[in-house]
Order: sequence, then C-alpha cells, then structure tokens
Amino acid sequence: MPEMRTVAENSSVTDFLLAGLTSQPELQIPLFFLFLGFYVVTVVGNLGLITLIGLNSHLHTPMYFFLYNLSFIDFCYSTVITPKMLMSFVSKKNIISYAGCMTQLFFFLFFVISESFILSAMAYDRYAAICNPLVYMATMSSQICLLLLLGVYVMGFVGAMAHTACMVRLTFCANNLVDHYMCDILPLLALSCTSTYVNELVVFIVVGIDTGVPTVTIFISYALILSSILHIHSTEGRSKAFSTCSSHIIAVSLFFGSGAFMYLKLSSLLSMNQGKVSSLFYTIVVPMLNPLIYSLRNKDVKIALKKTLSKVLFS
Repeated sequence: MPEMRTVAENSSVTDFLLAGLTSQPELQIPLFFLFLGFYVVTVVGNLGLITLIGLNSHLHTPMYFFLYNLSFIDFCYSTVITPKMLMSFVSKKNIISYAGCMTQLFFFLFFVISESFILSAMAYDRYAAICNPLVYMATMSSQICLLLLLGVYVMGFVGAMAHTACMVRLTFCANNLVDHYMCDILPLLALSCTSTYVNELVVFIVVGIDTGVPTVTIFISYALILSSILHIHSTEGRSKAFSTCSSHIIAVSLFFGSGAFMYLKLSSLLSMNQGKVSSLFYTIVVPMLNPLIYSLRNKDVKIALKKTLSKVLFS
C-alpha cells in the first residue's frame, strides 16, 4: 500500500514547463523586445482610454461605459498572458507551478469570455442608438447597463469555472512540457494521461455558447441596424450611422475571427504552430489594437484627448 501511494503521488506533475513561442535562440531577444513593445502599447492604450473616459463627463454615456469595460478586460487578460510569455524569451526554463497554470487558465478564460459578451452588449447598444434613438436613454438606462455588465462577468465566470474545473480533474503524468507560451486548454489536454472526452465535450458546448450567443446577438443587431440605415434618406445621415458602428465591427471581426479559428477546429486538424499564431493574435494583438481602433476612428475620443492634454499642459 505505501508503495502504491508513492507511485500515485509521483504520477501527477507539480509544475509545467512552457515551451514558449519559438525554440530558435537567435529569435529570443528580438521577440522579447517586439512583444514588450506590444505590451507597453496595450497598457498605455487601454489605461489611457479608461482614464480619458473617467475624466471626461461628456463620455459618460452607455457606449463609453461599455468601451471603458472593454479596455479594462483587454488590459487584464493581456496582463495575465504577456509578462509570463516575455519570461520565456529570457529564461532557459520557463517553469510555472500547477496552481499557477490553473490560475492563469482561469483568469485568461474569464476575461476572454467576458470580452465576447461585452462586444455583444456594445452591438445591442448601437442597435438601440440607431434603430430607436428617441427612447435610447430609457432603453439603455444605467440600471440596464449595469445588468448587462453583470451578465457579461457572470458568463465569463461560469465559462472559466467549467473549463478549469474539468481541467483540474485530469491527471498529468511524466510529460509536463506545454507546447505553448501559456496554459491554454488544448495544449494541456494533450498532456493528460487520463481520458479527456468530458473536457472536449465541455470545450465544444461552452465555447459554442460563448461564441454562438454573442455572434447571434451581434448579427441580429447589425441586420436591424443595416435595415434602419437603408431607410435613412440623407447620405450624411447614413455615413454618420455607419461611422458609429465601424470601430465596433472591426473589433468584433478581429476578436471572433481569431478565436473561432483556435477553438472551433478539431484539435486533430489543428497543429500547435497554427494554434500559437492564432492565440498570439487574440491574446496580444487584439488587446493592443482595440484602443487604437476606438480612439483613431472616434471624434468624441479625439476631442476628449485634446481637452485632457491641453489641461495637463496648461496646468
């Protein structure tokens, strides 16, 4: 019996080794500085947008309330991934404890699922603004906005808990090399020495819900928006309506396009190299681009930025 207990204890790993993005030594330092630059832009862009919205009262509207939370989510889930990824470029062995790996997995999933639902809430907000402008403030009251935001974070928490709880029940044996730069679902499932059928089922169900519900909401919202825009007779009115949606459409396309490629393809058909590239896009690039998309294409944000900078300079 004591011998069996020792074997059982030794069969489960206590830490994981993250393979990182590349094994080529000559690329490590250039990639470190490249992604450090990306992370700095992400932090400055998202925290800058959060500060800008907080300081300017004319941006205290439902649209910017959701944009504020989008920036918060982007900052958080980039921070969950990027610092540990940067370590893989400068350390010989990028080790993460079992508890640390599961924690990273949980918070990454929490924020990435929350992002998919915040984008759908923003689509609903645009629908209310364009299709029902006369009752917009009643439709998107502060209570409704808070309820929508609560729903966003509840869905994020439930989805993250479902995936993490299923991952914790698995046994990981001798092989502890995660062929990725982070603890993600598919690379961890590849290391399990017990059946992953339940996990794969949960991936298809939960990911299906967490991408399906927001996608349907966004498509319906924009179908109704398009129909409403086509009924606007003036060219100026149409272009104004389109311009209020363009930033959101770009953000949605980038996020859901890369995320769907990663998770909704069969794991047997998806090589880890493809998975890394796709993950790289929506964990590093998308959080960096979102504040740029919304600030460069938004007159209100540009005006707020000019006012804030002028106040800082004159003070």
